[in-house]
Amino acid sequence: MKIGLLFAGQGAQYPGMGKNLYENSIAAKKVFDDAGEQIKEWCFESEKETLRLTHVTQPSVYVTTMAAYQAFLEAVSALGKPFADSLEIAGVAGFSLGEYSALTSAGVISSIEKGLEIVKPRGELMYKAGADDDGNQKGSMSAAFGKREDILKCVSEARQESVLEGVNFNSKMQTVVAGSRDALDRFKEIATANKIKVVPLSVSTAFHSPMMNPAIEPLRQILLKSDLKLPSTKVYCNITGDDIFGGKILTDGEVTKHIADVMAKQAGSPVYWQETLENMKRDGIDVFIEIGPGTILSGLAKKTLSDITTLNVEDCESLEKTINRLSQGSAVN
Repeated sequence: MKIGLLFAGQGAQYPGMGKNLYENSIAAKKVFDDAGEQIKEWCFESEKETLRLTHVTQPSVYVTTMAAYQAFLEAVSALGKPFADSLEIAGVAGFSLGEYSALTSAGVISSIEKGLEIVKPRGELMYKAGADDDGNQKGSMSAAFGKREDILKCVSEARQESVLEGVNFNSKMQTVVAGSRDALDRFKEIATANKIKVVPLSVSTAFHSPMMNPAIEPLRQILLKSDLKLPSTKVYCNITGDDIFGGKILTDGEVTKHIADVMAKQAGSPVYWQETLENMKRDGIDVFIEIGPGTILSGLAKKTLSDITTLNVEDCESLEKTINRLSQGSAVN
């Protein structure tokens, strides 16, 4: 079996996330302790509204996800080298923010500490990009349920002079739309009239839309200083749904610039998640393990693909279940 790892993104957060792993996994505890008391407080003690703030959400979800990943590696190692060697991680992908976890797991970002040095300012830059002069968030996002082409037609009709785009292409029948609040109100009215269900999302701004453009160049400059490396496994990219290198063979010296360009652009570009999952399956991946808080990505994989198995690691119970399934060689249904 070929395994693909899926890393959770912003929107998966919830109060208390990661605490169970912190209390039961030495590896997870180290990740949180190294990240510092502020992030532990946000993850373990904060209310939902605090965790919803972009500059809080991004480092908190990143640390929780990497703690879950380290707990997973710890559990795999505990079963011995033959078992560890039998697991083929054929590719990794992360949803939006989760792409930084994917890059860390693949060794592109050399350490969790280095990842936090990127993710913390990324959250702050995106938070500022989505705010008006008084600090109020000026955008939001809504999930729309219907055919992609029908949803995008409604987006075009509702946009007028405002920011409004389809930004997360999650599955065959789910597209997330982001933009200014007035445009989202028009979109909901037009989409509902066309029998498309629209559900507002609890997010603080319009991610992956042109509203994020002010964050792109500052983020690129941060990434250029991050000494990024060639990956140990294939990384599937949000903005194309396929290999982050696009088939190019790069030297070590060219990797940082390429990744910096791609990941800076990612902040203001759509996430092609349906295509990502389809391409992972095309490449022979048939077991998908979601790493981090929640099971949103597992659910999307099941809606998008057939003849696959989905597992997840977000706490000790899910970790134990995943390791048992893998060790028994019965992960594929």
